[in-house]
Amino acid sequence: MLIDTHCHLDFPEFDVDREEVIQRARDNGISYIINIGSSLQGSRRSLELSAKYDFIYAACGIHPHEADRVSNKIHSELAELAKKNKVVAIGETGLDYYKNYSKAENQKELFISLVKLAKELDLPLVIHNRQANEDTLSILKKEQPVRAVVHCFSGDGQFLKECLELGFFISYTCNITYKKAQGLRGLVKITPLDRLLLETDAPFLPPEEFRGRRNEPLYVRHLAQAIAGIKEISMEEVAVATNENAKSFFNLR
Repeated sequence: MLIDTHCHLDFPEFDVDREEVIQRARDNGISYIINIGSSLQGSRRSLELSAKYDFIYAACGIHPHEADRVSNKIHSELAELAKKNKVVAIGETGLDYYKNYSKAENQKELFISLVKLAKELDLPLVIHNRQANEDTLSILKKEQPVRAVVHCFSGDGQFLKECLELGFFISYTCNITYKKAQGLRGLVKITPLDRLLLETDAPFLPPEEFRGRRNEPLYVRHLAQAIAGIKEISMEEVAVATNENAKSFFNLR
């Protein structure tokens, strides 16, 4: 049994066969899926999925790409959504200076507001960070979320060290299987097993053998196998540890 702690089944890439994708995951031992909101509408759709499927839970958040378009009304509506049953986290939220679809100042303002919301509701925080290590750490050190995971980890060794020192969890995706991902695999090796979560980030970042195709929660198995190989332990050890981590972090029942 494995847990996919971060995917986007509400995205249009799944419109044609969403039920089949979810059934494949269930049939192949994916015991929980956390569907992550990346906009107000996406957070609503995540809640709808969680209501329909007993093993799917929701996170409510707004991606930094959306920061220029976030109004007080949107933030208030998101805060109300986050109080609903089966919402287990705030996110994703954070900073993305790679594509800069929104102004940095607006990204930071949104990020801080959602860190505060997570603290107010005593929910964990799902962090998106891309080429924004310094500002991400500065905000997190100041705001001190209750608990947090840095999803789809892409920082360097120093950023990993500081995140671990802050008590955060680290989540890797199937991109660690890519031929040119030696640096990421080195970080996986030094990430403590008791701080590790698994995610697909589906529909993005499929395993190496499926590159060019859509990712899906079932493929979290490929990630677990890759981590087991990197750490030179059994896949069962990876499954047991990451399941315990995820259940505790998201308070899954």
